[in-house]
Amino acid sequence: MKKMLVFLTVICLLLPLSASATEQAAVYPFEYAWEEFWFEEAAQTATLSGDFRVKSAFLMEASTGKVLYSLNEDERLPIASVTKIMSTLLIMEALDSGKIKLDDIVVVSENAASMGGSQVFLEPNEQMSVEEMLKAVVVVSANDATLALAEHIYGSEDSFIIEMNNRAKQLGMENTNFVNTNGLPIADHYSSAEDVALMTQELLKYPLVLEYSTIWMDTIRNGSFGLANTNKLIRFYKGANGMKTGFTDEAMFCLSGTALRDNMQLIAVVLGADTSAERFGTVKKMLDFGFANYSIVTPEKLNLEPVRIIKGVKEYAEIDYTPASILLEKGKSANIVQTAHIVELPEAPVSEGDKVGYVVYSIDGKEVAKVPVYITEDVGKIGYFIILGRIIKNIFAFF
Repeated sequence: MKKMLVFLTVICLLLPLSASATEQAAVYPFEYAWEEFWFEEAAQTATLSGDFRVKSAFLMEASTGKVLYSLNEDERLPIASVTKIMSTLLIMEALDSGKIKLDDIVVVSENAASMGGSQVFLEPNEQMSVEEMLKAVVVVSANDATLALAEHIYGSEDSFIIEMNNRAKQLGMENTNFVNTNGLPIADHYSSAEDVALMTQELLKYPLVLEYSTIWMDTIRNGSFGLANTNKLIRFYKGANGMKTGFTDEAMFCLSGTALRDNMQLIAVVLGADTSAERFGTVKKMLDFGFANYSIVTPEKLNLEPVRIIKGVKEYAEIDYTPASILLEKGKSANIVQTAHIVELPEAPVSEGDKVGYVVYSIDGKEVAKVPVYITEDVGKIGYFIILGRIIKNIFAFF
């Protein structure tokens, strides 16, 4: 009886999906989310032969930015719905800054409701929360929800696209140009595997996105509209936590796949794969290679002495730093040396977070990482009466 109830529940969830599948197939065949696609664990001897049937590929460790594999990484290519990584980044930044809130209500425009391809069939003037629209964007790559959020945050589609390109420049994405918010086919809209990895790396700085990118099945509209993640890695790959699939006839099969194991966050990007299975299989092979052959080490922190503050109400202030993550090849010993360098003695007033130097990490005499040392408290500038009080105190100390 219990098995029958479970079966009926799954069928009910699939009904709204099946009804919309053919309408979405021109941009993203929705049924891909339901293919069986089991993965084996990574082998310690994993290697990358590079004989992938893809146009470009890129593998990066997120915390260090270390490139572990690349194939035609700078080639400018259409990226379909992988475009929404940048759209999602701008949404996350708006949430983080307080410009919008998850419970804000978005009113759908005629323009947003007219978007074709992968969608949740928003109606003009329909009202939906930012949270539900964000879920639709990240989980099922909804073009209509993406544009509705873009208009809600920046007032117009054009303004949002301008900011997408501004952020691309800021992130050093030299082979990217955005013409729309969602990746629907259009001239001069392109990116590269490396650039996709860079914007994915930036998006991963917002933990909130993982609450949506790791959803396998969910609903919106009070449970009346079912959602299933277009990224099969979420269900079938250990540690998978994102990030975005894409498909058009022009771009072929694309994916920015992310996974976290043992405190190591990998980003694997594939553009222009021949088939859906090829893109997932290629990303799986790259992730296997990374996890099998590399690990992240965080050295124990140094004990730093307080730094002297010139002309401060306090003579000394505590200092601290955030240890670096060091990427090492498994099976190879490494002697990591940490050296603290205080650049200069600060003069009051100083504020919490002010940088006073660096901790440098080196292996065999070669610098591999550097992190800032910062002051952990505010220290005001000393006044005349405090100086006088100290002089008097020092005088009486002689008696």
